Amino acid sequence: MRYRYAARRLHTSVALLGGATVLCGLAGCDGPPRMDVESSREIAAAAGLSAPVEFVAVGPEGGVLDEPDSTGATLTLAEAVRRAVTTDPGLQGALARVRIALADADQARLLPNPVLNVVLRWGPGKPQIEASLAQDFVAALEIPRRSSAADHRLRQASADAVTAAIDVVWEVQERFAGAQASAALVPVLRERMTLLERLASVARARLEAGEGTRADLATLDAQRVEMQVEIDQAVLTEREERLRLARLIGEPSAAAVWTLEAWEAPTVDAQPESRWVDAALRKRPEVQSIGWRLKALGDDEALAALLPWEGAGAGIDAQRGDDWFVGPSVSTPVPVFDMGQARRARVTAEQLEARHELTLAKRKIVEEVRIAYETLAASGANLARIRGELIPLQQQRRRLAEDAYRAGQSDITGLILAEQDLRLAQARSIEVEHQTAKALFRLERAVGGPGVAAGVRQEAAARVQGVVR
Repeated sequence: MRYRYAARRLHTSVALLGGATVLCGLAGCDGPPRMDVESSREIAAAAGLSAPVEFVAVGPEGGVLDEPDSTGATLTLAEAVRRAVTTDPGLQGALARVRIALADADQARLLPNPVLNVVLRWGPGKPQIEASLAQDFVAALEIPRRSSAADHRLRQASADAVTAAIDVVWEVQERFAGAQASAALVPVLRERMTLLERLASVARARLEAGEGTRADLATLDAQRVEMQVEIDQAVLTEREERLRLARLIGEPSAAAVWTLEAWEAPTVDAQPESRWVDAALRKRPEVQSIGWRLKALGDDEALAALLPWEGAGAGIDAQRGDDWFVGPSVSTPVPVFDMGQARRARVTAEQLEARHELTLAKRKIVEEVRIAYETLAASGANLARIRGELIPLQQQRRRLAEDAYRAGQSDITGLILAEQDLRLAQARSIEVEHQTAKALFRLERAVGGPGVAAGVRQEAAARVQGVVR
């Protein structure tokens, strides 16, 4: 009797196992291969870095407050960008979201676990045993579309991570240029302060000799105080930019007293505006992100057609009375109330929303590129005018005033005023250089990052070489 019972149990187990094997074979236990993403390399390419950006795992308390100091006494813009991109917590969070999307893509390829149901009943006679093994076959049919949608959302998360990276680069560039400009401006302002003090001394001497007025002295003293306020503001601006830069490179508690690399005025690109716009529309990660989102919604639209049949399953049922009875079983919902119309309407609305967002993003990109391009061109023209005309004229005026003073034809006041105007033109040159640098960085951000901008320049250089040859 025990032998017969054990044999029946073995027969049932084999039957159930065989049924499960058939179900898995029909459904396809292995989903399509997952799409590979190279977020780290894409970020490095957009930011203009030579090495991929690695994802950093941190403990329950988060990451360290201050990264190890590896900048040394001198901080270059390239090193600041590298440190910011590799240590920024916001960018690491974006990379973590890529890993979340990666796990979702892997999960979308897995069949749902089969459901084993066992019922044991006692009553008159022998105990009754019922066993069933069922598999949701609709979920198996959805695997290709679900995995495709998950892959597209994975690419979307990767594009969002690239967006976060180029935002970090842009902020570092802005802060670095601001600190450089303030550091270059302070010595010029202090020279102007020295000249004002000399003018005030001359006015005081004239007043004591009975040749001047108190109004002249009061005016110069007021200008001297205003200049001191301007100097203090420039020093404060430089300090603020350095502290912001310290936070960006992962050292918020640092003294931020590095020697910044020498200030160099940016070179204005001569590329046509249309080339920058075309590159931005092709390379901006924001556009790519919305494009992947639209593709994922296309898969969701296809999945909505199977919604009324969700939960349908097929399996093997076994029942023991005097003997064992085994046979296939099917369970399916009856689509009477929910035909999937609401889900399809939602997906359609989400697609329309994404399409409008894509149009809006493209329009903003064109606007950003054109504004940055116009600002860069105008700033470059002003900078060339200041360097090529204003400063040489002020230098000539200063020489003439010095010659007149040495010849005894005028007093020192004219010479000091000419020197003051020359320093003012030099300060104006630094301000316009900073404006030009900001416009250049904004153009690089608008086109998709320094790496994309470098690619545009290389393409232009290759065209020029081809024409020359």
